[in-house]
Amino acid sequence: MPEDRRTVGDLLRRRFGVAEHVADGLENGVVELLLNHRTVRTFLPQPLDEKVVRLIVAAAQSASTSANFQFTSVVSVRDAARRDRLATYAGDQQLVRDAGAFLVWVADWSRSVSIAREHGLPAAGANYLDSTISSILDVALAAQNAAVAAESLGYGITFVGALRNRVDEVCAELELPEWTFPLFGLAIGVPHPDDPADVKPRLGQDVVLHQETYTPPDPAAITDYRERIGRYYTEQERPADWVLDRLAWRIADKGGLDGRHTIRDSFHRQGFPLR
Repeated sequence: MPEDRRTVGDLLRRRFGVAEHVADGLENGVVELLLNHRTVRTFLPQPLDEKVVRLIVAAAQSASTSANFQFTSVVSVRDAARRDRLATYAGDQQLVRDAGAFLVWVADWSRSVSIAREHGLPAAGANYLDSTISSILDVALAAQNAAVAAESLGYGITFVGALRNRVDEVCAELELPEWTFPLFGLAIGVPHPDDPADVKPRLGQDVVLHQETYTPPDPAAITDYRERIGRYYTEQERPADWVLDRLAWRIADKGGLDGRHTIRDSFHRQGFPLR
């Protein structure tokens, strides 16, 4: 069955190994789109029209935002030389160079602080960690809206968190002012026909969905996921053991952070006290 004709049941089986989570009559196009999400890492060289980018960003701006402060800024990068440098900063990912659009998502307190100062108002409340968290959450919600909008228009996407590997260089490259911080990139484009990505298995819902209070995961459920994601990685010709090849590498020590262990200092350099 072609990927775009999969039923909700097909998608749930691919995502969770079972299809019993959905009740008859709840299926709709939005749910199918969300369940069908996959990360695209190979794009055809077809730039997105500016009106498409603006529509995607409009969808992003329509996301929920903390107290309507709208802490999100988006830097659209089209210049090939700048894209190349950003790709290098992000672990030399070719998809940054090839995508039809590349958007950098920025947590932005600069606007609010500047407006407050222009009106002679204090801005000490921006100094606290919760303020920074609020801006990061705003950006995450907006960017997910953008991703869904892009996929609804037939494009593929991938988030690029590796921009934080060399975040100071990214700040300089984009000329980001004080009180702003680049969180990740979003590559959007026409998926290459040979791109192998498929719907990636997730942890079972009994692991993630808790009733009333938190419940530690059943070891059998973790084993089940380890087997399912292992088969997926084998199909993708990637290291197959989720625990030994993925989790252990990322969680063992600061080496798995790829340079991001100093990110608090970068926040300070961008003017965030994080009190």
